[in-house]
Amino acid sequence: MIRSSPELLAVSRRWYEILRTKKNTDELRDFLSTANELRFIGTGEGEFWNGRAVRDGVSGFFAEIPAPEVFEELEAEAFENGETGWSSFVHRIQFVGFTDAVFYRTVLIFVLEGAAWKIVNRHASVATPNIELVGKEQLAIQQLIDAAREDGPELILTEGLASVLFTDVEGSTALAESLGDQRWSVMIDNHFQILADIIQKHRGQFVKSLGDGTLSIFPSANEALTAAVEMQTAVASASEEPHLGLRIGIHTGDVVQSRGDFFGTVVNKSSRITTTGVAGEILVSDATRAMIGGKTTFCFADTDPKQLKGLKGQHILYRLKW
Repeated sequence: MIRSSPELLAVSRRWYEILRTKKNTDELRDFLSTANELRFIGTGEGEFWNGRAVRDGVSGFFAEIPAPEVFEELEAEAFENGETGWSSFVHRIQFVGFTDAVFYRTVLIFVLEGAAWKIVNRHASVATPNIELVGKEQLAIQQLIDAAREDGPELILTEGLASVLFTDVEGSTALAESLGDQRWSVMIDNHFQILADIIQKHRGQFVKSLGDGTLSIFPSANEALTAAVEMQTAVASASEEPHLGLRIGIHTGDVVQSRGDFFGTVVNKSSRITTTGVAGEILVSDATRAMIGGKTTFCFADTDPKQLKGLKGQHILYRLKW
């Protein structure tokens, strides 16, 4: 029976930690199977190798790659069935001197050798929109998934890959002071209700309000971006005076839920993205942008790399046009 495997998830993460830090790369050899059927498939055109050469050369192969400036886990899962198992990961990787990050998808297939799990097949790929490869989007599977979501029961996310959306009202302190507590309270409550309805419409979870802002979670980047556009449109077209200036930030990655709230680096980064924007803007991370792929539903504009408070390095953000 196929079941989730925390053990293989941990083994895989040890492998990726060596790749991230570039420390103890000699240990990579010990992760690999001794079988002649061992396969190593890389992202390069000729990187399709097998057998002993992979075991003997894997440390040198990865030692040639510089340590990345950014190595962020976006998605991870692992399963096992008897003496066979596998893990799937998505990482956002950026190297020093490069302005663009790459989204690195890897599958590791394991077999039990003695009492230890060993990698017998490693397959890596870099995401490239199908529109660039074959001249069209391949939507059949995604359409089935979308249809199942629309027809199926509402899902309550507890952990895993999600798009995190923060909203914030620009200049709210001065606005609240000018309106008075009672009028401001009514206005912000109405605002929250409008946002909550939009979030629910697009299968999101309204997690909490934060003064004049909100935190919500969506099961896909597509739904988060669609909701964000609808939020800005609703605020801009509101008849009530004065108009609120809404800024929105979105980031995608693994989240952790506890006691009805969500935590983690992904949540923190989404919050920081929001505060770098101005009223009327929707700013999204490169991870969220990559999840959309070649879809033409959305239009993005580049921005200058940003320093986000409390987070290392420069961060690539995109402005979603609406």
